[in-house]
Amino acid sequence: MNSNKLTEKQKMLSGQAYQAGDTELAKERLKARELVYEFNHLAPKFVKQRKELLKRLFGKTERMFYVEPPFRCDYGYNIEIGDNFYANFNLVILDCAKVSIGNNVFIAPNVAIYTAGHPIHAHLRDQEYEWAQEITIGNSVWIGGNVVINPGVKIGSNVVIGSGSIVTRDIPDNVFAAGNPCRIIRQLTDADKDYYYKDFKLGE
Repeated sequence: MNSNKLTEKQKMLSGQAYQAGDTELAKERLKARELVYEFNHLAPKFVKQRKELLKRLFGKTERMFYVEPPFRCDYGYNIEIGDNFYANFNLVILDCAKVSIGNNVFIAPNVAIYTAGHPIHAHLRDQEYEWAQEITIGNSVWIGGNVVINPGVKIGSNVVIGSGSIVTRDIPDNVFAAGNPCRIIRQLTDADKDYYYKDFKLGE
């Protein structure tokens, strides 16, 4: 396919280099910012209204989800969240590519999810080229505070990402990972469940 015949939006969504200053993309970012502004400035009691705004903004939502304001994103339509999703204050998602998030995902404050990147060489960067890669987060994931997730990363299911981590590569299922760069600390097993049942008397 000849990339010269594609719009800048098509290039963005297909992972090719594109120029974000394009008129179509600028209009779509403005539309998203209007919805985000309204979401962030509603009084705390307007829970239902904030939820409806996110349904209009996101590409996909399920029945149960809650996002604490303030929240920021680029386009919104590239964000897909599963059921029982919760995000604490100051979530930022630069969704120039798709961001797919599974069920039962909890996100702590000040988390940043970046699909967008820029060329390392200044010659291309000065021409305002950028690119985007999809990010996928599985089911039953807890992402700690101040975590940064970089473009193209896939995080598996039943994963905990420790606070302050910079996630630069894929994280498999069933692990606790942390650090800069983020790395696997240990596997998660049923022993972790038994520990909490014992100490907190859950399920009684």
